Amino acid sequence: MKVKKILVSTWIALTLASCATNPLTGRKSLSFVSNSQILPSSFQQYSQVLTSSKIITGTKDSKEVSEVGNRIKAAAEAYYASIGKSSALEGYEWQFVLIEDPKNINAWCMPGGKVAVYSGILPVCKDDTGLAVVLGHEIAHALAGHGAEKISQTYVSQLGGQLLGGVTNNQLLNGVIGELYPVASGVTLLKYGRKQESDADEMGLYIMAMAGYDPRQAPIFWERMVEATGGSSTPEFLSTHPDPKNRIEDLNRIMPKALEYYYASKKK
Repeated sequence: MKVKKILVSTWIALTLASCATNPLTGRKSLSFVSNSQILPSSFQQYSQVLTSSKIITGTKDSKEVSEVGNRIKAAAEAYYASIGKSSALEGYEWQFVLIEDPKNINAWCMPGGKVAVYSGILPVCKDDTGLAVVLGHEIAHALAGHGAEKISQTYVSQLGGQLLGGVTNNQLLNGVIGELYPVASGVTLLKYGRKQESDADEMGLYIMAMAGYDPRQAPIFWERMVEATGGSSTPEFLSTHPDPKNRIEDLNRIMPKALEYYYASKKK
């Protein structure tokens, strides 16, 4: 009983001390890991992706990926600086690549700003604004610390048994990071939950608007994404996302705020 009380007290203390808040959406999440803990594994895995993939360079499409990505990155950094939270991006090493894979309708951003876009999603994007919807959403996952949240949730679920087994917090935490970002086992990207996906939708809409891309194109893009399935299978990019109808309704609901950011960007 005494051990159980200690474990409960430890969990409560960790939870209260380790809550992160998305500065744009207000969503709170667990965060027991720092950039210095998670980014090395993220960067190593990203390097493996580059080594095992055919990277497209020197083309109009690859330049567009880089230009749109860097524009959104600059807007995000400027916003974090304006609210005094630049330290949240400490250790980021931004990189944007286009991977040749016409059948893969996908894109992702690993913690630390490591972004990959697959060529299969470009016809759905159609233009730089459509691409900004994608990159805004994926970059938002990294900015919102969704990778750290996923690691923290796993950490909490394993904490009790591991402590009883004599494993230290640091040993457990390092094991969880290694499990979710297995550097030696190829590409294993985190599967985000629907709350995290909705959070990334909202934050991504705002940061694309800050970067000067019209957020009103976002619902139109997501309609194209649904059509791209051909009514048969769901692309990886949509596998854990909210119902398309609900997503579009949510985006339209927060559109007035996104437009405020968009119009402000045009005055700079």
